[in-house]
Amino acid sequence: MLYCQQCKKQAATVHVTEIDQGEKRERHLCQNCAEEKGYTAEKVVPFGKSLAGFIVQNVGAKELAELTCPHCELTFVEFRNSGLLGCPGDYDAFERALVPLIERAHEGTSHHVGKIPRRLGTPRPLENDLVRLRGELTKAVNEEKYEQAATLRDQIKTLETES
Repeated sequence: MLYCQQCKKQAATVHVTEIDQGEKRERHLCQNCAEEKGYTAEKVVPFGKSLAGFIVQNVGAKELAELTCPHCELTFVEFRNSGLLGCPGDYDAFERALVPLIERAHEGTSHHVGKIPRRLGTPRPLENDLVRLRGELTKAVNEEKYEQAATLRDQIKTLETES
């Protein structure tokens, strides 16, 4: 069970993700602490509802109600309400509705374009190296290859001081 990060007593039932100047912060709070911090039900819009509003504008509601994935049998209405796809086949089954949503999220393209916003330009090689090395470090630690992990840690520190 995930406990509230504020009071550390109650179960966390409100999960808030804030992005400030490109930095992502997640908070997990109980209902009482969330209200104290100003996170009220009026300010929270469930993802499924905001998603539904956008999709219905771009594809007819009647067409959407009839869509069903042949693999997992998830209906589009179920996806719209939960915001979660059931299997990879859903991308094909719901393509007409998902492509406009994906294009909006990826600034006009229908495929994943990376984690760095396009307006900031292409990622620098140094950033790519840091991401790759951090992934290798995590893998080395998980596999208990501590000498390799120490080498990777040192490489990361060197690159971080260069930036």
